[in-house]
Amino acid sequence: MAAQQSKTSAKGFNLPKLLLILGLTILLAGEGYFGVKLYMLSHQQKEIKEDYSEVNNIMHGLFSADQWQDEVTGIIKHQVRNFTLTKKQKKELQLEVQEIIMALINKAEALVNKPATTVSGKIKKFAIKTFVNTDKIKAQVPAFARSVIAKADDPANKKKASSMAMGKFAEIKKTGYIDSTSAVNIALHKTMFSKYHVSTQDQFNQKLVSTLATIKTVTYNYCFGMLACIAIVLSLWWIFRKREDLHATLFVMSLLFAFILLGVGLTASMIEVDARIRSLDFVLLGERVVFKNQVLFFQSKSILDVVHILIGQSGIDSILVGVLILIFSILFPIMKLTSTGIHLLSKKSIAENRFIKYFAFQSGKWSMADVIVIAIMMTYIGLNGLLESQLAGLNVKSDFLTIITTNNTALQPGFIIFISFVLYGLILSTILKYITPYDSH
Repeated sequence: MAAQQSKTSAKGFNLPKLLLILGLTILLAGEGYFGVKLYMLSHQQKEIKEDYSEVNNIMHGLFSADQWQDEVTGIIKHQVRNFTLTKKQKKELQLEVQEIIMALINKAEALVNKPATTVSGKIKKFAIKTFVNTDKIKAQVPAFARSVIAKADDPANKKKASSMAMGKFAEIKKTGYIDSTSAVNIALHKTMFSKYHVSTQDQFNQKLVSTLATIKTVTYNYCFGMLACIAIVLSLWWIFRKREDLHATLFVMSLLFAFILLGVGLTASMIEVDARIRSLDFVLLGERVVFKNQVLFFQSKSILDVVHILIGQSGIDSILVGVLILIFSILFPIMKLTSTGIHLLSKKSIAENRFIKYFAFQSGKWSMADVIVIAIMMTYIGLNGLLESQLAGLNVKSDFLTIITTNNTALQPGFIIFISFVLYGLILSTILKYITPYDSH
């Protein structure tokens, strides 16, 4: 009679069960809140980094002919308008101008002294010799040379020369010698600056870098919050390890925590590949040219993103891989969690159903969730090492050229959550074997 009452108490609702359900529901709501926030911040971070990479892409900077034209234009303007001559240079240049003018005068004088064969030629020769005093002209050559140098060094004339040089650049642009991307850059900047409420690229970069730093900190806080919830659930199993009447309730609630881990782990970004040239600094025409934050490559993907990309490919091999990942890394874990709950709560005929028992106790060897974790880890190690070696080859430091590269490839909180789901799932499978009232083989 006492055993029957104990069995009824185990299956019915009593105060300890209600308190356990209430406490775990509150904890589950907390984990769900952390998970939703982590998912949203993960996608917000991905969007912001994609926008940052688009604006700072190397194709819109270092590899943009339009950007090079702007740099060269600025250098020429500065060089022409700020061109100055020292006293020694002015003296040397004046002597050269004098020599050129004297050579022209001597040439003209030689042509005049050339014997004339016609009447008109003789008349012209007589008039020039009568009215033109070449010695007097030669005496004025130094003053004329000084006047030429002064005109060349005049700021107003420098400005005109700069405008003429810029006009030539404009002509080259119109004739198609430079593949300008100015229209694309202007449209892109207008859209992005409006989106983030800034007016310059420096403001854009500063705002996004600051925002990303904040998002990273908050995202990891939510990640650790989710893990803390799981740690509390596992600690309850140790606390109530002898309370068999609470095991079924605790296990079902534990499954709900696992579903949240799985959902966030599948949808949040797991790995980011980010390679960029942080700074390229060189000397052109005596002046420094600097390109900063040139993004070479950026990608951020979750498991669902990878599956979607693979299935969307035209090749049958890519589609097959995508389907296999979908089945064995997503559907199998969902079926396993669902089957364990059905096995524990249902009557014996359903609990020992071949299909239910297979997914509850034997499908783990076919699940690729742990394989995905290892694959992502190996991918990260391989890509990180490859990028480090390749980017290291680009680093240059000299008096005339400095290149500094950056590899920001990193695992994301989504990976931490997914690997936590895998480990948590293994623990629940072990627990189920000990608490199930039915055959687990």
